[in-house]
Amino acid sequence: MSFDSVCVVGLGYIGLPTASVLAANGMKVLGVDTNADAVRTINEGRIHIHEPDLDVAVRDAVAQGNLLAFTEPQPADAFVLAVPTPMTPDHRPDLSYVESAARAIAPVLRPGNLVVVESTIPVGATEAVCRWIAEERPDLAVPTRGADPESVGEDRIFVAHCPERVLPGQIMKELVGNDRVVGGVDEASTEAAVALYQRFCQGAILATDCRTAELCKLCENAYRDVNIAFANELSLVCERFDIDVWQLISFANRHPRVNILKPGPGVGGHCIAIDPWFIVSSAPEQTKLMRQAREVNDGKPGVVVERVKREAARLEDPVIACLGLAFKADVDDLRESPAVAITARLVEEGVGRILAVEPYVSSLPSKLTALGVVAATLEAALAEADILVLLVDHRQFREVAPSAYAGKVVVDTRGIWS
Repeated sequence: MSFDSVCVVGLGYIGLPTASVLAANGMKVLGVDTNADAVRTINEGRIHIHEPDLDVAVRDAVAQGNLLAFTEPQPADAFVLAVPTPMTPDHRPDLSYVESAARAIAPVLRPGNLVVVESTIPVGATEAVCRWIAEERPDLAVPTRGADPESVGEDRIFVAHCPERVLPGQIMKELVGNDRVVGGVDEASTEAAVALYQRFCQGAILATDCRTAELCKLCENAYRDVNIAFANELSLVCERFDIDVWQLISFANRHPRVNILKPGPGVGGHCIAIDPWFIVSSAPEQTKLMRQAREVNDGKPGVVVERVKREAARLEDPVIACLGLAFKADVDDLRESPAVAITARLVEEGVGRILAVEPYVSSLPSKLTALGVVAATLEAALAEADILVLLVDHRQFREVAPSAYAGKVVVDTRGIWS
C-alpha cells in the first residue's frame, strides 16, 4: 500500500515533529492547525514550539516543498490525527478535539484512505472515530471491530490507532527509533497503518488491534505514575523521620533488584499526569492502585507549598524565587506542570513576594502574570530571594555553584542542591 501524501491534523508537540519526519522521508505532508499564527510560522520555515532539532527539520521540509500548512484539512492518501485530549474537571477524557478532527477530515476522505489516531485516547475511542466519520460520510464503508473482512467493499477506508510514545527533548530521535504499537479497527486497517509507519520508523512495528493499542499507551504511563507515587510517598515518610530521601534512595538502589525513581514536586505533562485517569474513569473497580497513585502525585504540590509556608513564616516580608515552571527538565512545556500550580498557590495564599525563573520560555503563562508573579533571571533570583524553591532540574540550575545559594533557605524538590 502506497502513501505519497499525508495530512497531519494538529501541529503541536507531536504533530509538527511527525509531519517533519514524514516529509523527510519523501512524503508530501499537508499540515493542519486551527492556529493561524502557527500555520503562518511553519510556512515560513520556522517553528512555534521548542524541541531540539525540530527547527532544522521544519526549515528543510518547507524549503524542499514537502511540508505545507493549512487551517483546513486537505485531501491526502493518509490522515494522522495528533490533537489534544485534555481531561475534564471530573477526571474524564475530553474527546471533543478528536471528534472535531474526525468530522473535519470526513468531507475530504476518499475510498482507500487511511486514518490514524495518534492522540492519546481511552479504550474504544478509535471505534468512536469510525462512528463520527460514518455519520458525516455514509457513502464510505467505515470499518467496524469484528466485522467479516469479506463484507467490506472497494469504497472502504482504513482506521487505526498508533499512540505516540516519545520523550520531550528527544522527540526527533524517538519518532524514528522507538518501537511503535499499531492497532487497526480491523485486520486490513492494521496492515495499512503498519505500511505507513514502516516508511519512516526504524524501530519494530508491533501489530495488534485498536483496543490493545489504546490501552498500551495508557498502561505505560500508569506504570510510570505508580512508581513515581512510590517515590513521592517515600519522600513524605523520610520527612517525618528526618531522613535524607536522596541518600536513602541511592542506598536502596544498590540492591540488584531495586530501582526506586526520584521524587519530585508532583507529576506534570500531558501524559503521565493525565493518562492513568483515562483507565480509572473507564474501569473504576479494577484500578484502585492507579487511583491512589494519582492522588498521591496530585497531592505533592500541596506538600511543597506547606513546606515553603513554614520556612516563610520564620522571615519578615520574604522574597521567594520559584526556579523552573516546566513539567520536566530542559523543555518549554508547561502542560499540567506542578511547578506552575505551586507558584500560583504561593501567590494566592500570600506567602511572600514571588519571583519566577524559567529559562525556556520568553514570557510567563497568563495564569501567573494575572496573579502578579514577576519573571526574573536566575542571577537576579539568587541575589534577591530569601527562599529558593527549586522545582525543575534544568541544566542551568544544576550548574549553580553552592556558594551562590549559601545562606539562603533552599527548598529542593529535585535533589540537585541537597
